[in-house]
Amino acid sequence: MELGATTALYPLHRCKTIYLVRHAQGIHNVAGEKDFGAYMSHELFDAQLTPLGWNQVDGLREHVKKSGLAEKIELVISSPLLRTMQTAVGVFGGEKYTDGVNAPPLMVENARHSGRPAVSSLNCPPFIAVETCREHLGVHPCDKRRSITEYRPLFPAIDFSLIENDEDVLWEPDVREPNEAVALRGMKFMDCFANCELRSMVLVDRSMLGSYSSRFNYAGKNPTGLDVPSDIADKKQVDEAQKN
Repeated sequence: MELGATTALYPLHRCKTIYLVRHAQGIHNVAGEKDFGAYMSHELFDAQLTPLGWNQVDGLREHVKKSGLAEKIELVISSPLLRTMQTAVGVFGGEKYTDGVNAPPLMVENARHSGRPAVSSLNCPPFIAVETCREHLGVHPCDKRRSITEYRPLFPAIDFSLIENDEDVLWEPDVREPNEAVALRGMKFMDCFANCELRSMVLVDRSMLGSYSSRFNYAGKNPTGLDVPSDIADKKQVDEAQKN
């Protein structure tokens, strides 16, 4: 019996689905497509979304809501760049913000002259900014972030507590981060994304696989026996067969 190299079944309760979304079109994307040298322009510092980018956000938001995906999202993680946070709150945030509501908005009205209404933090998952999921660092001003002090008033309900430095200490003006370093930061999956494209992947907690035996055996509960994935179970079968 030969083992399948690419297919395996994993217990659902050991899995977590992650949806990856690249930011929508930014002003740097437009300028860079016309002239790659434009990426060196300081006018593109911490580039924000274009009108088309906001249309992409609105379209993806509609898809997320109609597909039922919005109800499954437990946490939204964004890099601390203007365009990524705009995309994140625009797609996964609450509805239009209403004054007097006892909850801070995810994004204030007309943040950075975006012309967009405020986004509510009600009835949506928590948002957190994480430094390590940024794009290529260095040289290009569009990839340098503002200080967290500047971001907090614009995105009051985003949690910035995991970011250690107020200023951007990772971006260097003379050194462009190599691809290997980007991969180490978990960004290699983002390289081939189209603007505002959504992808999904599943993380499996293999550290506890096969170590838990449930007392339940009916719909909605974990089955009895060891919860090993199919590839491990197949390997055990092969090993036993070879012993015999």
